[in-house]
Amino acid sequence: MKKWSKFVYFIIVAFVLAGCAGSSKYMKLAPDNSSYIPAGNQSLVVFMRPATLGFAIQSSVFDISTGDNKLVGIVSAKKKIAYRTNPGEHMFMVIGESADFMKADLEVGKTYYALVTPRMGAWKARFSLCPVQKKELTSDKFEDWVNSCEYVENTESSYNWATKNAPSIEVKKEKYLKKWDKKPESKKPILNPGDGL
Repeated sequence: MKKWSKFVYFIIVAFVLAGCAGSSKYMKLAPDNSSYIPAGNQSLVVFMRPATLGFAIQSSVFDISTGDNKLVGIVSAKKKIAYRTNPGEHMFMVIGESADFMKADLEVGKTYYALVTPRMGAWKARFSLCPVQKKELTSDKFEDWVNSCEYVENTESSYNWATKNAPSIEVKKEKYLKKWDKKPESKKPILNPGDGL
């Protein structure tokens, strides 16, 4: 009977954890009246993390297009962040146990979407960036992704975190970018100009 009770307990715990949304002490929920549209001559990229796998582990996203590691935001489970930037070619990086990357070629005035996807690592969750392609933007799946995630925004604490952890972030970038560069171009994720709305 004890074995059965333990089994039921673990099943219940698994279901509870599966429904958990992550949170970050460094980010804040966006106000209800927030408007996320590309401003002026800009483009917008929405990074969203609808999966709950690894919900207790933070995933930080950076724009490394200029060589600097510019914090986009910390994207927890069931959260999303809107990033306004200049149109043109970009390189984005996501950090967890490792680092992974995604290219983007953005057009002015368009909004693009990318998934922050968790996978199991050796010690904690690893993450990848998965571009949402044009054909997916009208799917029920996409609507579910968007509706299941809340917008969050950076705070002074998130920028302080990025500054404090800059050395380790740079080490991961250098290590994993070398591996990423060796991949065939066809295996490298990219947001293409036509993927925007």
